[in-house]
Formats: sequence, structure tokens, C-alpha cells
Amino acid sequence: MAAPERETTAGADVRRFWARFWQPPRPHGQSIVDRRVSYVELFYDLVFVVVISRASATLAHDVTPRGVLDFVVIFGLVWVAWLNGSMYHELHGREDGRSRTFIFVQVTILSVLAVYAATAGGSGGVGFALSYVVLFVVLSWLWLSVRRRDEERFQQATGSYLLLMAASMVAIAASALLADGPRTLVWAAVVVAWVGLGILRFWVSGSTDAMGVTVTDSMVERFGLFVIIVLGEVVVGVVGGMSATELDPLVVVTGVLALVVGSGFWWAYFDLVGGRRPTSEGLRPGFWLYGQLPVAMVIAASGAAMVGLVEHAGDDHAPAANAWLLGGGVAVLLVVLIGLAATLRTEDRIADRPLALAMALGACGALLVAAWAPPPWLLSTALVAILSAVWFFGALRTSSSLSPTTS
Repeated sequence: MAAPERETTAGADVRRFWARFWQPPRPHGQSIVDRRVSYVELFYDLVFVVVISRASATLAHDVTPRGVLDFVVIFGLVWVAWLNGSMYHELHGREDGRSRTFIFVQVTILSVLAVYAATAGGSGGVGFALSYVVLFVVLSWLWLSVRRRDEERFQQATGSYLLLMAASMVAIAASALLADGPRTLVWAAVVVAWVGLGILRFWVSGSTDAMGVTVTDSMVERFGLFVIIVLGEVVVGVVGGMSATELDPLVVVTGVLALVVGSGFWWAYFDLVGGRRPTSEGLRPGFWLYGQLPVAMVIAASGAAMVGLVEHAGDDHAPAANAWLLGGGVAVLLVVLIGLAATLRTEDRIADRPLALAMALGACGALLVAAWAPPPWLLSTALVAILSAVWFFGALRTSSSLSPTTS
């Protein structure tokens, strides 16, 4: 007589376990303000190191207009995929088996994507496109599961988001049938659509609150971690360039100076923008969100440019393409940081008009250095000087504004 009761108890235990292990996603409007970045999210981010590293290594040995275009487009697609996965977990994920399972599913697909990333602009383009579509199928399913739980006021926005994902999947799948050049243009259109329509969503909504989105400290931390990932690629690029070259004092000095340029990127980003939240009104949160893309992109591209500088450390002039890629990267970074600093909340904003002007002048100086293309060690030294001068001026401005006044 006790057997049915034991079976009922065991069944109830299984149901309770499953209810805890496989919970539905959080709907829009239920952001966890004080959440911390989880270990599984850190692992997810690290997988993107492999994908970006493969694409960057290809650019390092193909610094041509076509090579740069391929890298920009491939990096843009990778960043869009990272943004989708990260924002889903930030806004809707839980610390349960369902969220972890789908993250590991994405990690598996990303591992396949990384195999094709190095040759995505050519022979690996079809494999990259099809792998990317599979990844987006998983992400679309996750976002669809959110829409089913959303309040009616959020369903239209979620539906529009899913339509963009569906259109992206169709376009990228169709691109597998095209030649290399047209395929890259289709991918570029997808990236532009995500950035442009993404910013437009903020303009139409008027605020993040109307979208059911709260920019939390953990969200800001995730973007900072992604910047750290691409800064790691700078170190990998320099070390790889030095390892592939016969070492002599000039090679070592050039490599060290290139690493200092990478350190300058860190100081510029984290002292001006990193760890700070944007305002929640108007277009500014959209510009803050999608403005992270060019920051990460130019840092990764600069790391690829450094490989050529190290390999040509003994030349009288740096390779023109590498000089423009690195100097242009510094210029773009400074200009984008001006814009990102303007999106921050008043209490978090550090950059003022004089500092913005100094950063703009620094960007112009970086372009002049790129056009000059002096020996690699001198080019790196000049860029270090520009980044240091801008940072020092900003530190002085910040110190003076925080200094207590005496009567």
C-alpha cells in the first residue's frame, strides 16, 4: 500500500527539481538591478576571444582595403551575436539549468563559427554564414520565449526585434549562395541595419524604461569585459609578431612601445567611459550601447596593425597600411569616446568641452602621425605621447573640478 505513495512523493520531487532547474525567462521590466556577472557569462565572453583572435590574425597578414573591410564586417557580425546573447542573459536569464544549457549550446556553435572566422572573407564564407544562421536560430528561440511572457505593452517591441532577427537569418543564409564580394556586402548591410535600427528603437521608445530595459552595473561591466577581451588581442598580436621575428633590441623596443599604446587604450576608455551608466532618456542610451562597437573594433584592428610594425621594426618607415590602421584606430577611438562620454549621466560625466577639444586635437595628431609613417618605434612613441597628453589633460581637468575650494 505504501508503494503508490512513494511514487507520488518521488514524482513531486522530480517536478520541484525541474521547476527550479528549468525556469522560464524573466519578461521585460524585471531587470535585476543588483545582479553580478556570473561565471558562465565570463566563460561565454572568453569563447569570443577565439573567434576574434582568428579574424584578427587574418587581418594582421592582410592589411589591405579588402582585408580591413572583411575584418570590419566579420567583427561587426560577431559583436552583434555577442550583444544578442549577452543582453538576453542580462535582461531575461536566470541562474538555472535552462540559462546555462542555452549558453553552452551557443558556446558549441561559436566554436564552429571560430573555425571559419579566419577565412570568412573567402573560402570559409559559406561555413561562417551557415554557422551564424544556426546561432541566430537559437537566439531567436530565446527571444521568442521572452515575448510569450511579456506584457502586451512590450510585445510590439519584442516582435519588431524578432522580425529583424528573422530578416538577418534570411539575408545571411541567402549570402551563402553568393560570391565572396557580394556576400561581404550583404553581411555589411546586416550590421548597418542592426546598428541603425537599434538606435532608432531608442528614439521611438523615448527611454529605456519604456522598453523594459534597465542599464545595470552588470550590463556596464559586460561591455567593459568585452573591451578587456579585445585588449587581450592587442597583447596576443604583439607577442605573435615578436615571436615570428628575429629578436633584436629594436624589435623588442617596438613591441614594448606597441603594448604601451594598448595600455593607452585602456586608460582612455576606462577613465572616461568604462564603468559608467548612460542616461535613460532619448537617443543617448542607444548611442552608448552601439557606440561600444567601434571602440572594440578599432582596438582589435590596432592589435592586428601592431604585428606588421613589429615585423618591420628595422625599416626606415612603417608600412603605410599598418600606420594608417593604427593611427586611424587611435583617432577613431578618441572621437568615439567624445561621443560616448556625452551619453553618460550627469553625475558620471567626466569629459567637458575643453577635454573634448583636446581629444579631437589628439585624433587629428594621430592621423598626421599615420600620414607621416615614421619608423615603427617612432610611430608608436608618437601615439603614446598623444594618448598620454590627452589623458594627462583629462586628469588635470578632473582634479581641478574635484578640488575643494577655499575662502
